[in-house]
Amino acid sequence: MPQPNILFVMTDQQRFDTISALGAGIVRTPNLDRLVARGISCTNAYTTCPVCVPTRYTLMSGREPSATHWLTNWAPATSVRERCGPYLPEVLAARGYRTWGLGKFHTEPRLEPLGFELQEYSEELWPTEEEFIGDDYVKWLRAKSPAFSHLEQVHGERTDMYYAPQLRPVPAELCVESWVTGRALEEMAQPDSRPWFGFVSYVTPHPPLAPPIPYNRRYNPDEMPDPVPGDPEVDAADDYLGWMNHAVWAEDISPGHARQLRARYYGAIEFVDDCIGRLLDTVERRPDAENTLICFFSDHGDHLGDHRAWQKESFFEASCRVPLLVSWPARLRAGGRFNGLAALTDLLGLVSAASGPLELRDGHDLLGALRGETTPRDALVGMYGTPGTRLFKCMVRRDRWKYVWLANGGRELLFDLHADPDERRNLFAVQPAVAQALRTHAEATLAAREFTRAALDGPSLRALPFEPFPRRRIKQFARGVTNFGQPAVRA
Repeated sequence: MPQPNILFVMTDQQRFDTISALGAGIVRTPNLDRLVARGISCTNAYTTCPVCVPTRYTLMSGREPSATHWLTNWAPATSVRERCGPYLPEVLAARGYRTWGLGKFHTEPRLEPLGFELQEYSEELWPTEEEFIGDDYVKWLRAKSPAFSHLEQVHGERTDMYYAPQLRPVPAELCVESWVTGRALEEMAQPDSRPWFGFVSYVTPHPPLAPPIPYNRRYNPDEMPDPVPGDPEVDAADDYLGWMNHAVWAEDISPGHARQLRARYYGAIEFVDDCIGRLLDTVERRPDAENTLICFFSDHGDHLGDHRAWQKESFFEASCRVPLLVSWPARLRAGGRFNGLAALTDLLGLVSAASGPLELRDGHDLLGALRGETTPRDALVGMYGTPGTRLFKCMVRRDRWKYVWLANGGRELLFDLHADPDERRNLFAVQPAVAQALRTHAEATLAAREFTRAALDGPSLRALPFEPFPRRRIKQFARGVTNFGQPAVRA
């Protein structure tokens, strides 16, 4: 069989429980449902560092954050390629693929070349006016419709409006999602004898929650579910979540406001689902449709008020569990469910096995597991925050259990996800043997790499005296503006 075409489709901050065919209920995702029917749904997939930049470097390198050294969005800008090996597009280019990447990459340094033959950017934030007007989507928007050249934020208002229900300032056909999709269709149509690897990366549904007309009014807030709280001590165990709520003006969101936000969140997902439908239509019209591997996933989720939290960067399911759909009609059964553990670290191995010799790096042989040829992962470990600091935390998932360690105060959580999928009850004191086994697994994982040994005190996890994280706001304005009342700098 010839090498397959490979299409990666990535959304940003999309929860695992937002695909209708997998039981989401309210949100309508007919095109993601098509992917569910076309292939295998990984129902226990995770990101091992639930925030943007670390996840993207794990995806491109096939290495865990303990190897990339990216455990927050603000890690030192050191070369991941030199430490971890060629990036995913480079691996596939060496195997004869034409490679193209479109959309959000969120690397550091910004606009880092990742080895794509063609790489076009549409980012969220631009530190300078020069970077803003050089953004590929912004250039396209200004050329297509100069009337929108006045916009400071093309995706919606940030700062104090970060979690306010909004309307996109441009019509749907001019949104970044439509631009990314249109460019992907053009690349798929390019005449070339080589197989292709395409990476389509959407900003949606990352805040601001600003779907365009008519997606802004597809869902009635009064029909949205309320956020799901846990035990107050469980929800307050990670004080960083309180810091983050305050940072994005989300500490006082009421249940009614939360329902409005969820309605816009679902509208944004329905919009990107329609865009994905255009990709699927194009693939399915091609003569090589059966031999096209499509992988859909998100980098992490959003609490959306669950556990009294917003944003991500925790090891609650809403934050670290992700949707992951894999379809390849020529090699994988249609409409299947894979309930074993999977991680975004496994995706480099997935496409290497599909295109030639298997190269795993830190991942697991996901393709073999999906085909029933290898055993699934036994466990996975996630981590966030600089090892040895109060920010550090880690997770172990195995069987029905999830263990979470919080260095700030040495707090420990244990959840039985079969009996308590909403993670409301901490069983740490009730199941000490289970907690100790998972803690030992975490300690062994951290000890295996020099970078993460600072999280240990001897062989044991290092606990630091509890201190609340100082509350401060994150102010994300237009270029050249760092506080309220300052004028924007425009070209």
